[in-house]
Amino acid sequence: MSDAQDVSLLTTTEALCQAYGAGQRAFSGLSLNQADLRERDLKGADLSYAELSDADLTRANLRGTDLSYASLRSANLTETDLRGAMLIGTDLRQALLTGTQLHDADYDPAETLFPKGFDPAQAGMKQDRQPS
Repeated sequence: MSDAQDVSLLTTTEALCQAYGAGQRAFSGLSLNQADLRERDLKGADLSYAELSDADLTRANLRGTDLSYASLRSANLTETDLRGAMLIGTDLRQALLTGTQLHDADYDPAETLFPKGFDPAQAGMKQDRQPS
């Protein structure tokens, strides 16, 4: 897409959602710590390597989103739709995952970081590779 915005210029939730609404899906490396993305639709976006620590993603639609190696540390993912998302190497430590839909989301048992006591198998997640 020739009119895609440079991700470093997307410094607000509104700018991100406007770019998404215009058809842009490539947001790798985005930095929006503490962003308010409640109930936003970012389905299918590439948010790999994004900095979204402490973000509020309550009830957001992130179905099929690539969040590989993204930081979602201490993010609120309550009732967020992450079905089929890529969570390879994603930092989810201290994230709130109450009611989060994670069925068929891919993770790496050696690299994806979960909150203490979280069981990805019980959440219906798929291992990207077998542990060694």
